[in-house]
Amino acid sequence: MALRTDDVATTDELTSTIADLVAMAPRATGTPGGARAAAYVEERLRRAGLDEIWVEETDSFAWEPRLTAVDVDGVDVPCAPIRHCALPGHEYAGTLGTGPGGTDAAVVDIGTDKVAGHDVAGRIVLFDLTFDLPQWALLPLSEYVHDPDRRMLNREALGSRNPYLTSLTRTMRDAAAAGAVGVIGVLQDYPESLSYHNEYYRRTLLTLPGVWITRSAGAALRDRLRAGSRARLRLVAERRRVTARTVVGVLRGASAETIMVQSHHDSIGPGAVEDASGTAEVIALAEHAVARARAGRPWRKTLMFVTFDSHFTGYQAHRAFARRYTIDPDSPYRLALNLTVEHVGRCARRTADGGWETLDHSEPRAFFENVSPTMKLALARAIRRHGLGATSMLNAGLLEFTLDGIPTDASFTFTAGVPTISLVSGPLYLYDDADTLDKIDVDQLVPVANAFAELMAAADVRAPGRLGLIPRPVRRLLPRGRW
Repeated sequence: MALRTDDVATTDELTSTIADLVAMAPRATGTPGGARAAAYVEERLRRAGLDEIWVEETDSFAWEPRLTAVDVDGVDVPCAPIRHCALPGHEYAGTLGTGPGGTDAAVVDIGTDKVAGHDVAGRIVLFDLTFDLPQWALLPLSEYVHDPDRRMLNREALGSRNPYLTSLTRTMRDAAAAGAVGVIGVLQDYPESLSYHNEYYRRTLLTLPGVWITRSAGAALRDRLRAGSRARLRLVAERRRVTARTVVGVLRGASAETIMVQSHHDSIGPGAVEDASGTAEVIALAEHAVARARAGRPWRKTLMFVTFDSHFTGYQAHRAFARRYTIDPDSPYRLALNLTVEHVGRCARRTADGGWETLDHSEPRAFFENVSPTMKLALARAIRRHGLGATSMLNAGLLEFTLDGIPTDASFTFTAGVPTISLVSGPLYLYDDADTLDKIDVDQLVPVANAFAELMAAADVRAPGRLGLIPRPVRRLLPRGRW
């Protein structure tokens, strides 16, 4: 793509940044790759010429498997650990799991059923993991849809489901409450991959030990299951306290009113789309903001560029940041708007043979937002002007008062009362080692950057207290930060 005079960056510049970050993978919290990623973002923001850059450190946890195995009636079944399982408490650090000898118990197969109605006490539960949020379920929140090529408004796309909201926490919680001693999850809706790295769902402790097996392994296992079949599940993991790093850079404007631009630099696997793509966009937008100021077009508001750690380990860094800069009345920055960019990725689907098929267009995506009518209009115009197809605007006004907020990296500042525009998508490979450079939607990198630059400029000239759907003085009287 040729660089126009008003482009934030070139495609080559953005893809180069993404490749740099992928080369550091895994960038998980507490790993050398995670530390290198934070240092890389810090250095890039310094080179951009921001006025001040610093790194904030927060305690988080690394969950690292040491032993994972399962056999049923003496036959080994290839498996991978359910991440963050066998956890006795949110603050626990140390060895956890079954011990090397494992847990031996009868198997009860519940498929896609709920645990209730099955006798699982003292047993290992075999269940099918389901992805529970289809695209069509978000339509009631839609305020605007830009889909000229009908990549979103078709039966296949509307029926697709993201890999984040699943039956895992419900099944784990109910199985533990009913006295089960372990779980075996079949990746029924997934390609033939054991690289599905589930997040740490901070509201539900996964107290039981558990493993993933593939769809084909699940079918083979069920073919030979019989009454009285027994499994031996072995899972040993270490959970240790580690340091999460939040990288912050500031370009001072004429006032302390601040526009925040955000993503996260950590990953479990290669993390090209999740979220080297978002981090590259944040860096490019910081460079653009400085270049604009140096070209004689100073910013009225202060700009803050942030990339987070702990996205996969409990969001401790996000919560600490939200407390410091939104809940604390003595914050030196008055956050007037949050702009979050994640997942500039291509659409993918499971093939009939269990592989991955990557398509030549964007994964359907959405801007969760709770901004004023004038900023809604600015967002709709930016989406259309910069050709962000397969994109919807979702009214998140009511979600800011819920405990879970929105399913994006912006959720904590959002529920703390900061008006938010957050771009996100949920491609099937998002938590997999298949999230490699070929999944980047290269043709959309520059348009996304340009759209966010336009939103920064639009917010810069508007009254800070009226960027949100609810005026700031009123919003501060309502519940905030209930996480």
